[in-house]
Amino acid sequence: MKTIGDIPFAVLRTFRRGTVIPAMPLALDQQRNFDRTHQRALLRYYVDAGVGGVAVGVHSTQFEIRNPDVALYRPVIEFCSAEIESWSRRRGVEVLQIAGVTGPTAQAVEEAEFAAGAGYHACLLSLAALSGASEDDLIEHCSAVAAVMPVIGFYLQPAVGGRVLRYEFWRRFARIENVLGIKIAPFNRYRTIDVVRAVADARKEDDVMLYTGNDDAIVQDLLTRFILRREGSEAVLRIRGGLLGHWGFWTKRAVELLEQIHAIVENDLDVPLSLIATGAEITDTNAAVFDPQHDFSGCIPGIHEMLVRQGLFAGRWCLDDRADLSEGQLDAIDRVHRAYPHLNDYDFVRSNLSEWFAE
Repeated sequence: MKTIGDIPFAVLRTFRRGTVIPAMPLALDQQRNFDRTHQRALLRYYVDAGVGGVAVGVHSTQFEIRNPDVALYRPVIEFCSAEIESWSRRRGVEVLQIAGVTGPTAQAVEEAEFAAGAGYHACLLSLAALSGASEDDLIEHCSAVAAVMPVIGFYLQPAVGGRVLRYEFWRRFARIENVLGIKIAPFNRYRTIDVVRAVADARKEDDVMLYTGNDDAIVQDLLTRFILRREGSEAVLRIRGGLLGHWGFWTKRAVELLEQIHAIVENDLDVPLSLIATGAEITDTNAAVFDPQHDFSGCIPGIHEMLVRQGLFAGRWCLDDRADLSEGQLDAIDRVHRAYPHLNDYDFVRSNLSEWFAE
């Protein structure tokens, strides 16, 4: 069993302060085979951009990697861990390695065991496969995975396969031994606050770190100081960082943004109106890339298109050959590129591409 105590101190400290964790997209060639050269370059980009973690085998990596006819889950998990470790060591940094884990309990435990053996520190646990399970069954499921390695819970929005999870569930979840954090991604302010309240009422705010997955409210989540009263005392909680597909591109700017927010919140400074405006620009960019207008059907090709423009991907191919940008999505992506050039990190990428693609 891997525990939170097994995570290197510097890595855990960074996670608890709050860091940028991109949900890693999967690099493919035109024949839709795993493209190790571009995947390696992407991982090196993330490390050099200053991320504190990388999540592999999650939604942005495409769940189809688990299909028997694709059989890429284990190769991708192993390859990415080795590359993150190798490049981080060369740069003199340490990065939290997070593996996506999903499926019924037997599958989830097997994936967690494999990821732990491959060098991952924690897993992001999706409950999408247990849509009909009771709350008791969900807690038992999460506990079984947490008995293998540290767990980050995942509140996934119902629009893309998640389910509504009550405050009571998250309070029980926060008390499971070996829970490291919760990615809050219901795209709903009421449900987001349910999770914050639950962690506070479980008295786990010092142990279970909150991360945003709300792509429509990234800056709002990160700036908010939640002040909650409980039994005559007061608890102050923050959503400290993000585990986001949105941070899989323009990642250097995301790192800079989070550092700006940390400085404001940690020093109790006034929030400049320009930062609120930036939050709206990021949400607008996300709408173009993630395609909520078509129930997110163009989400993964949209992320790939952004990486193509950065020079990090060769194309926006997906494992499903039917997956591509939705009608009008390319125009929307063109629009946000023109509207918000200050959000991209193209200069940083151009100056490092040759090194990231070197053997």
